[in-house]
Amino acid sequence: MAISRRGSRTAANADQVEPTAERLRHGAVERPERAIADAAGQPSRPYRAVDTLAIMQRRGSISSGMRQAGEDFRARFMFAQLDPLRALDPSHLRFGEPGRRRGGEAVGVRIEQARDAVWRAIQAVGGIASPAGSCLWHVLGWERSLKEWALEQGWSGRRVSQEAASGILVAALGALEAHYGRLPKSHFYVDKSGSI
Repeated sequence: MAISRRGSRTAANADQVEPTAERLRHGAVERPERAIADAAGQPSRPYRAVDTLAIMQRRGSISSGMRQAGEDFRARFMFAQLDPLRALDPSHLRFGEPGRRRGGEAVGVRIEQARDAVWRAIQAVGGIASPAGSCLWHVLGWERSLKEWALEQGWSGRRVSQEAASGILVAALGALEAHYGRLPKSHFYVDKSGSI
């Protein structure tokens, strides 16, 4: 049965929406290997942007442990709410919900713990003013491209080549992997889908 007069879509593939040409101009997208939960908790396989860590691992520039360290840093950074200012999403407002979670820990305390974990990780790679610290903050934390960081931010206001930027990120991920290897297991766990 056709759903649209314009196309020949059937009911079986009506829910499969392809990325637009405009979206594809902003970089590669792909479906995850396994289904993940959508906002309603139902399994789905949405298109996702291919991030820097995935590309580097596929090329063999970083190991799976280095990628996991980067994903862990990114998850802590997001939970710590250190990303640039964004507009409020009213669909995620909570009304009448107590300030404590199941474990009895206040949300603010967990955010502060995540901020402390991010700061310790930045210090472990040389501090925020170091090339590795600046790269982790902007590329993994703020999710800017490595090219953007190299051209705009660089290190101490100096531009760095894209090859040097890649080397800085590889070194930072190696130090981050070593740092997380020395830490006790945390309550943060990031699976391949990126959820905490």
